Amino acid sequence: MSIEGINGVGKTSAARAAAVALGARCLLLDELTDSAGNTLPAQVIAALGQENDPFLRAGHPVVETLALLALQVRKAERLAVQDLTGVEVILEDRGVDSIAVYQAAILCAQDPGASPEPVLRHLLSSGRRWRPLPDATLLLLGDTAVCALRFADRIGHPLATADLRLLEQIDALYRTIAAADPGRYVLVEVTGLSREQTAAAVQETVAALLDRRAAHAS
Repeated sequence: MSIEGINGVGKTSAARAAAVALGARCLLLDELTDSAGNTLPAQVIAALGQENDPFLRAGHPVVETLALLALQVRKAERLAVQDLTGVEVILEDRGVDSIAVYQAAILCAQDPGASPEPVLRHLLSSGRRWRPLPDATLLLLGDTAVCALRFADRIGHPLATADLRLLEQIDALYRTIAAADPGRYVLVEVTGLSREQTAAAVQETVAALLDRRAAHAS
């Protein structure tokens, strides 16, 4: 199960709160950008973030896309050899969907005539070859302008006009893929909610999905 949404929507704090509420039966996989220490993911993210770009754009979008997809595959490979005894749900803070959505928007920003949707579908299809997609994906939907302000506050400076447009396009792409795959995506509307209310909404949704899964298994 993964949690998705644009920057500033409250995704990471909600994922962490849900994991705490679920306790030992939940394994939380942190977002790649939260990788710490002298690890390969942390080194790659640090390299991509050297220009202090809010979307990890280092000037080579194709290479950046492949590197981020590879890190997602590596995450799945490392998970496959872990002892998951007692774990009922794996909660991933951003997964392959994030890479596909964000990088499709970034790749196509260089060509105003290009449509990001085919690129998005191609990236998802490519990722699926190497690691399974989540059985359920919670997509947090918020007010883009409010999310942009929260994101700007987190990075310490306002977003440029072009970056605001990119964030709006990313939000639209998330909504497009969710509409195309309603069996996997669960929409969680968090517009106007506080951080605590957003976390509570995510916890309730995760609990409902687990109950539904248990009912189908019985």
